[in-house]
Amino acid sequence: MLKSTSLRLFLLCGVAALLGAAPVRAGELDGNALVNADDNPNNWVMYHQSYRSWHYSALDQINTSNVKDLKVAWMHTPSVAKRGVQSVPLVIDGTLFYSTSNSQVWALDAATGAFKWKFQPKLDEERAQATIYNPYNRGVAAGYGKLFIATVDGRLIALDMNTGKTVWDTQVMTVEKGNKGFTGAPLVVKDKVIIGANGGELSGCCGPIFAVDAATGKVAWQFDTIGGDERSRASWGNDSWKTGGGGGWMTGTYDAATDTVFWGTANPAPDYDPSGPNWKTEGPRPGDNLYTSSIVALDPGTGKLKSYFQENPHDAWDFDGAVGEFVMIERDGKNYVVHPNKGGYVYVYERDPANVPLRIRNVWHLGKTANYVKGVDPETGQLIGRRDLHVGMNKALCPAIDGAISWNSGSYNPGTGLYYKIGQEWCEDIEVVKADRPKDYSGQNYFGATWTSVPPPGHDAAFGHVSGRDPITGKVAWEVIYKYPPLASLLSTKGGLVFVPGADGMFDALDAKTGEKLWSHNNGIGHHGGVISYAVNGKQYIAVVTGWGSHVSGNFSTLFGEPFTSMPTDNGQLIVFGL
Repeated sequence: MLKSTSLRLFLLCGVAALLGAAPVRAGELDGNALVNADDNPNNWVMYHQSYRSWHYSALDQINTSNVKDLKVAWMHTPSVAKRGVQSVPLVIDGTLFYSTSNSQVWALDAATGAFKWKFQPKLDEERAQATIYNPYNRGVAAGYGKLFIATVDGRLIALDMNTGKTVWDTQVMTVEKGNKGFTGAPLVVKDKVIIGANGGELSGCCGPIFAVDAATGKVAWQFDTIGGDERSRASWGNDSWKTGGGGGWMTGTYDAATDTVFWGTANPAPDYDPSGPNWKTEGPRPGDNLYTSSIVALDPGTGKLKSYFQENPHDAWDFDGAVGEFVMIERDGKNYVVHPNKGGYVYVYERDPANVPLRIRNVWHLGKTANYVKGVDPETGQLIGRRDLHVGMNKALCPAIDGAISWNSGSYNPGTGLYYKIGQEWCEDIEVVKADRPKDYSGQNYFGATWTSVPPPGHDAAFGHVSGRDPITGKVAWEVIYKYPPLASLLSTKGGLVFVPGADGMFDALDAKTGEKLWSHNNGIGHHGGVISYAVNGKQYIAVVTGWGSHVSGNFSTLFGEPFTSMPTDNGQLIVFGL
């Protein structure tokens, strides 16, 4: 009995010490502190929580035994939330930062929600409205006493973290090669801020990824996902790289061990190719179309390409690799990076950029109903049995353009060894047309098809699932079916929980070992943003953003009817829970 009591006291003291750990001060958040972000779970200092991209909290004050007592601690309603709130909040030194539509940034007291400051940039509305992504913004980055926010009109802005005042404002992207902007959260690596362009559906060039000096705002380098080297240009017949789309619109990550930035790239344009099986030599973009629908490994100092792997050569379905999730796993003395793509396949790579292309260690399938390929070779990563589309109606292509996996992130829990991930099961009836080639660098929409979302063959309705799996083998430990596919990111915790923000407004906490639902709260509107955990003054909180209205969520009215037909798309909130 004495031993048991002593053990409980030891564990309680350990938790108290963890929750009471000194927070990282805003000015101390430099490149070294970011590399060691996992050392202080009281804060959440970057989009993916740390460079390991686990979306995991090592706090356990909220756990399987008391999550039933979780309740709303405070809420914040932003002034404008068109198409909902899609960002992942950050918490640094007791202040919570998050972004909303049109690149607004809010700073709030993380314990009480008390207002500190707000920033709202003046956007070039003509340019912003020219993209189909307006007014999305999915988050901020932090470092060196600054917050960094990107805009849909192609700017990167640095704000003083304490005051919200502009430190510098750089027009990073011009319109000379196509009208594109930024929707993702930047990534701070050492002394640079890295951000990728949107625009896979736009007939521009060249899908750039940029690095900007964190101190001055000066552009340090640019890597073009299309046409940046001879290997790329040679893979686009008829100079079609000049209208090729591309980009890297979601946040990648950094591997300090190899000094490498990993980034996912977008689809080529046009999205849909009428050439069918003759895509190597015919159609609007003959060839493999490097480096679209790929992952690229870049030198963070120079932007030089170290290595790459093209997951979907000549992507004919818009199942790109721009999903920004690169989960760093160490197992049996080997270093892996796990990357899902929109087609529903999860690729396991050796984390060694000396291999060109990157070496595959496994590929496993998260989805259930895909038919765009018969499979992917787990040793080579090569597609098996492509279903290339023909001009006219193509019935029940699976998954739909929205993907079996979307841009929202899963979570890896080192305690359970499981990777938690959302899968989406839906298909589309798609009519492919021979679209006229736009002028080079025009920035015009370039799709090549129209489509309608439909349930998978053999199913009465579309559906989703959340599963806990071995991240290397894909072996399923448990799976929960969701009537409506969740579109938000996941969070797992040391307290043995997986938090699932649902499409219908329900916010669930599942047992991380079994998938059993332990708690649920109705947040009143769908989610398609982030969920995090942090601690202030010894108390753990769970923060989630709400709001509805993305392009993906627009299909829910057609597929499911209510509650989505009546769900508003012009509001959203930040809701913070505690015990």
